[in-house]
Amino acid sequence: MPGTPTAAPAPAPVPADLPALWLRDNCPCTECRDPRNGQKLFQITELPAHPAVGEARSLTAADGGPGWQVRWEPDGHLSHYADAWLAEHAPLTPAPGAAAGPAVGDGRTETDKELWAAADLAGRLPEADWDAYTSSREVREQALADVVRLGFVLLRDVPCRDRMVLDVARTFGFVRETNYGELFEVRVEADPNNLAFTGARITPHTDNPYRDPVPTLQLLHCLTNEARGGDSGLVDGFHAAALLRAQDPEAFAVLTRVPVDFAFADARTELRAQRPLIDVDPLGRIREIRFNNRSIATLRQPASVLEEFYDAYRTFAELLQRPSLQLDFRLAPGDCVVFDNTRLLHARTAFAESGARHLQGTYADLDGLLSSLAVLRREGARA
Repeated sequence: MPGTPTAAPAPAPVPADLPALWLRDNCPCTECRDPRNGQKLFQITELPAHPAVGEARSLTAADGGPGWQVRWEPDGHLSHYADAWLAEHAPLTPAPGAAAGPAVGDGRTETDKELWAAADLAGRLPEADWDAYTSSREVREQALADVVRLGFVLLRDVPCRDRMVLDVARTFGFVRETNYGELFEVRVEADPNNLAFTGARITPHTDNPYRDPVPTLQLLHCLTNEARGGDSGLVDGFHAAALLRAQDPEAFAVLTRVPVDFAFADARTELRAQRPLIDVDPLGRIREIRFNNRSIATLRQPASVLEEFYDAYRTFAELLQRPSLQLDFRLAPGDCVVFDNTRLLHARTAFAESGARHLQGTYADLDGLLSSLAVLRREGARA
């Protein structure tokens, strides 16, 4: 609001008030870090086990702002720290009763996302025109940010040519080749090794749970969609898991701790991975969903574990199939959807196999997209 005072930046802590070994480990001098790439030149075991700030005096830092020179004991090493760096990286203040400090995410857990049900995206689908996406840094930055925040983006008017989906993936990262090849054809096949290559209805699922690591991004580019049926759907698995945690905490706990065997085999391939349906990080934050009824192998666990798992599995499956959670849409020729395969479940309605429906898909990884997004933001800050 006009006239509302802005909050003053938090003051930088003084070196003597900071964890000494942490501060010494982050010395930025050229003896400690290669000036060409910023990587550390020492092992933690090469530092004194119990360093202490022998002397600290204020000075002008390399960035021109205020800072500190620290002389360390017992080895006399000199370090220089800018106040701006100290303020940005100061240790976190734990929340009351919490064992760890406030959540600081890497962009992949639930705390870094906007969780959604279908109605939440009414009138505001994350989408971008292909020409604008390829010509505008701002448009591309927003599109990639949508994948991180909402789990997907819909690119419109992507040229309908063979293997174009690979070019889309390479605008932000690298193609993840699998046993299906660089790309896979989503169309009816005479002898399919996967239900995706039939006209059958496919319920919400994540792809390739039998891989570790799983492909973290999937792209689907529509070339033709004239068949009756074949509409697409997306479900925010993080939102569904958060609902499960709120409504049935014990079921949520079961699905985070019981390992599930996922498997795939055909004439040339045999893949297997063992992971829970809901994966959480050490702070308990939802980080990954693996859910694919077609790929769950026979579980071998004590009978009591199997009973509690199947109760929780069914509860989660029923929740995932709530119509209110699924965003339904129809891909038109030129549409390419890019989505987070560790978060979103995708589905489609059955379609008449006599009709023309052809999508091309490929896999990529979130680390490439996150890197591209960080570079775009860095460029934007310099502009």
